[in-house]
Amino acid sequence: MKKSIEATIEEMVAKITDPRGFEIVDVEYVKEAGEYYLRIFLDKEGGISLNDCEAVSRELSEVLDVKDPIKDNYFLEVSSPGLDRPLKKDKDFVRYQGRDVEIKLYKPMNGSKQFEGGLVGLTEENNIKVIIDGNEVEFSKKEVALVRLAIKF
Repeated sequence: MKKSIEATIEEMVAKITDPRGFEIVDVEYVKEAGEYYLRIFLDKEGGISLNDCEAVSRELSEVLDVKDPIKDNYFLEVSSPGLDRPLKKDKDFVRYQGRDVEIKLYKPMNGSKQFEGGLVGLTEENNIKVIIDGNEVEFSKKEVALVRLAIKF
């Protein structure tokens, strides 16, 4: 059910964002502390602004009120994915090749669930390839809970 809501919402959001040249980074429908949240993460060349998010939020709210795809009460949040944006789509792994990423696994590998390294990209088998301490390491997408850009100060 959750995935079908997210997919339905992503289609609705795309009709609003595509003409503006915005990218849908992610759509989340989650329950936290007893409240439901519908989160839309957007980006564009040069970065998404608060005004961009506000405009999409306002237009999306109107569409959601009419189509009513979610029966529960929820909070709508439209925002930037942030500097440590998650990498979810195949094109993200191409766009951010060479950048440092943090990888969190569901289960430990070699005694650790967290890794950091330089993103090489996706293999032909659709595994995530990263250089960690000078060694190429591959992670199956099934074993990865989260991949996001690492922030270096």
